[in-house]
Amino acid sequence: MANQQLTGLDYKIQEMAGRIRELREISGFTPAEMAGKTGVSIEEYLLCEAGGSNLTFAFLYRCALAFGVDVTDLIEGQSPKLRSYTLTRAGKGQKIEQAHEMIYYNMASDFQNRIADPLFVENKYSDRAFHSDIELTSHIGQECDLIIKGCMKVQVGEHIEILHEGDCIYYDSSIPHGMVAANGEDCLFYAIVLRPQEEAALQAPSDRLPAAQERTADQKLRVAERFIRTTEDENGLVQSIAFRDEDKFNFAFDIVDTLGREKPEKLAMLHIAEDGTERRFTFRDMKEASSRAANYFTSLGIRRGDRVMLVLKRHYQFWFAILGLHKIGAIAIPATNQLVEHDFSYRFGAAGVSAIVCTADGDTAHQVELAERDYAKPLIKIMVGGTRDDWHDFTAESELFSRHFERRPDSPCGNDPMLMFFTSGTSGYPKIAAHNYKYPLGHYITAKYWHRVNPDGLHLTISDTGWAKSLWGKLYGQWLCEAAVFVYDFTRFDAAKILPLFAKYHITTFCAPPTMYRMLIKQDLSQYDLSSIEHASIAGEALNPEVFRQFEKATGLRIMEGFGQSESTLIIGNLAGDSHKIGSMGKPVPLYDVHLLDPGGREVPAGQNGEICINIRNGIPCGLAYEYYGSPEVTAKTWHDGFYHTGDLAWRDEDGFYWYVGRADDVIKSSGYRIGPFEIENVIMELPYVLECGVSAAPDEVRGQVVKASIVLVPGKEGTEELKKEIQTYVKEHTAPYKYPRIVKFCTSLPKTTSGKIIRNQL
Repeated sequence: MANQQLTGLDYKIQEMAGRIRELREISGFTPAEMAGKTGVSIEEYLLCEAGGSNLTFAFLYRCALAFGVDVTDLIEGQSPKLRSYTLTRAGKGQKIEQAHEMIYYNMASDFQNRIADPLFVENKYSDRAFHSDIELTSHIGQECDLIIKGCMKVQVGEHIEILHEGDCIYYDSSIPHGMVAANGEDCLFYAIVLRPQEEAALQAPSDRLPAAQERTADQKLRVAERFIRTTEDENGLVQSIAFRDEDKFNFAFDIVDTLGREKPEKLAMLHIAEDGTERRFTFRDMKEASSRAANYFTSLGIRRGDRVMLVLKRHYQFWFAILGLHKIGAIAIPATNQLVEHDFSYRFGAAGVSAIVCTADGDTAHQVELAERDYAKPLIKIMVGGTRDDWHDFTAESELFSRHFERRPDSPCGNDPMLMFFTSGTSGYPKIAAHNYKYPLGHYITAKYWHRVNPDGLHLTISDTGWAKSLWGKLYGQWLCEAAVFVYDFTRFDAAKILPLFAKYHITTFCAPPTMYRMLIKQDLSQYDLSSIEHASIAGEALNPEVFRQFEKATGLRIMEGFGQSESTLIIGNLAGDSHKIGSMGKPVPLYDVHLLDPGGREVPAGQNGEICINIRNGIPCGLAYEYYGSPEVTAKTWHDGFYHTGDLAWRDEDGFYWYVGRADDVIKSSGYRIGPFEIENVIMELPYVLECGVSAAPDEVRGQVVKASIVLVPGKEGTEELKKEIQTYVKEHTAPYKYPRIVKFCTSLPKTTSGKIIRNQL
């Protein structure tokens, strides 16, 4: 608690001292051993470790060498991240204050695996220091000092030299050395501290991704081009996107009905029921079925602005229903069939639900009825796939209505509310992200440049229609690109049942969350024909590099990551025509003006963690939610100061690629270090016997928090104390030692949201 009273330099010294003590204990060194490694007495070392003495750069440097970490880990509490270059402007280096009248600025602190530390040094003149013996220090390696202003007295071993502006001295830094300003004036110089040997090589970007789908002969007839204009560079990478008539846009009328008229026989959806029944729906089928639904809903008293829940798993009627709601202006609320009574009760009240269209499968309808008992307003209940007392039969009743529903001048469009998602938050009640009729336009980039759908192909996104991800991959963007969607209406994910479908139906593009990819790679993929797949992508959570490598090894396909939220379309992604780095989310899409901001709202430089934020000073872009419905306070905390704040942390490398860190609330603060859980999960997932892993913070009286790893092992592998130690050692060896999990817990499963995201605060 005493540290909380410290400010400025004293507080920073305390933090660095704590990090050194933590790493010494992790590494198993005694204070005497560290005193020997750092060239000081035991008493002096213990004083430094206790934060009772100013820490010289030489001391910090020798500590870093002893622990096998970068000196930046000790100074900042996090590892450097940049690999190809780092630019540090004048006066912006990593400041290291210390005694002996010197202030150091590390000019490359964010560069990973440096073989040298370039330091800009302010050497204050002191009459006492100049006329005293120079205090000497030493460290392994070599050093080069170049005077840029003033004069400096330098001692190397027994040799003393006076250096003037432009002079340079190069020496073996293991020889005791030191320097002081001379001639009664301050001195400025560069000190280049060279490490004893070169470390890891730079990681080069992978080959450039193929361009988006080539234009075909009928490209001029593409319906999306009536509303969307994009520009691409010579590699096919999208550079800009612009919209026209977006204030009049209604996806159901402008895209589905238009395709139903102009390309009536073009395949819109191939639907496979769990029993194997195949249904093929053309765009004419979708136009007519959605019009029947619109007329049907109107007959039941559902009106513009009413909120209607859709709990329809992967039933084909979902597409009829949501498009019908879009036509009449009722607000669709997709929801999962995993909800139970209290979930429905909250959602009914929070959204003011007027009607629900619900699957007959399982216990869902019963849970709805239980929640309805305490609901204050009448609820129109409509069932799909069965019958039940006091419920309407969607299939039988909607067939009685006209297949024509004409657009009127006052039909909903543009800024009118269209869609609500209950976000899958990992704490508290879900928020309601509200979208308008412009939202589908934002998914053009999602489908064309990230999913890379083929207009003549078949796209599979594995997602229940209860989640935003289904509308990312099962409707808007795909049909804007005139690609057909493949829907497999399964109850439980079974990799062995899904894998044969790729060859059987010639699926061309594929997207799934990491959990399902992890299940896929546990199969013997060599037994399945996956040659039809042209492109694979992933979203929902960050991808562990080990999953990427295994899938590529088995299929030859690189999984392209992307980042977005229920509140948005694709924000950051690995897009067609660009280069790629394994593990990176990619780069911001041109639809959004993305910034990485610190808690004070300032842009962070490359290599530093910041919150992903979208500039909204010029208005809400197409695809971004405009509020949390019914929650003005939460809305104000998220959309403020000209930015939409995602709550997700990332860092940007020197090439503009973004790397996911985690939710802001998930960062672990242990002994002065700031540790992102995803980095550790990546390392643990490299172990062949690990099926799933979640890393979280556990409270600790001494360290504040410690790293905890909750691990699900592959079937047949037993979690033992020996295995815990093996995992801990592996993490120490493959990342900075302070990041290793002090607590390892073996579990049969991990707590997840209904959308499949790990709930770290429940681990």
